[in-house]
Amino acid sequence: MWAVCKKEFRQFFSSLTGYIAIIVFLLVTGLLLFVFPDTSILDFGYASLGKFFDLAPWVLLLLIPAVSMRSFSEEFRSGTFEILQSKPLTAWQIVSGKYFAALGVIGIALIPTWIYFFSVQQLAAQSGMDIGATFGAYIGLFLLTAIFAAIALCCSSFTPNAIVAFIASGFACFLIYTGFHAISGISSFPAGADYYIDMLGIDFHYRNMSRGLISVRDLIYFVSVILFFLILTRNNLKKR
Repeated sequence: MWAVCKKEFRQFFSSLTGYIAIIVFLLVTGLLLFVFPDTSILDFGYASLGKFFDLAPWVLLLLIPAVSMRSFSEEFRSGTFEILQSKPLTAWQIVSGKYFAALGVIGIALIPTWIYFFSVQQLAAQSGMDIGATFGAYIGLFLLTAIFAAIALCCSSFTPNAIVAFIASGFACFLIYTGFHAISGISSFPAGADYYIDMLGIDFHYRNMSRGLISVRDLIYFVSVILFFLILTRNNLKKR
């Protein structure tokens, strides 16, 4: 598993694509947080990274499919997946290796964003920011990226075309992130049904964690969705 992870990790950073993806993510979030007046946290009047945790999922909707779109599709296209299958690795080990490699890349992209925290902390007039709440919000953001990575990996296992995998995973992430919330707003549902429909979406659980509120219910949801898509990916590979 770790051999696959290292291979994927090295392959991502063997070209400028990996570095450009991370730089673009940091550049876009930095501009949104500190430059553009409609979203700048400097105009809020209080020390908070709430805007960052609201905006980051939308940027990651593009970044994570771009990172993971070639995970399996490139293997299928080039014929190297048969070579990978001939090695003493189970389907689950192959999926896990590629998944952890994608998580590692995304984790590297998130680490520099702590600069935003320290910057706002220094700009705060008095007590500064709540470190515990910010740390909890980062846990929520990482779990969100973990779900997006599992979805993108799953979509990549269905097609040898990386562009198709990118579009499909981006759409699937968007649908699961905010689609259920949009559907729950339809007034034709019976009383109380809208709440349970909203609970199916990522946004419902991420909203709590982005405020630093970590609950067992939300953790179970994130882990369950991740496992669902990883198992679906493994089963899809077994059919090949």
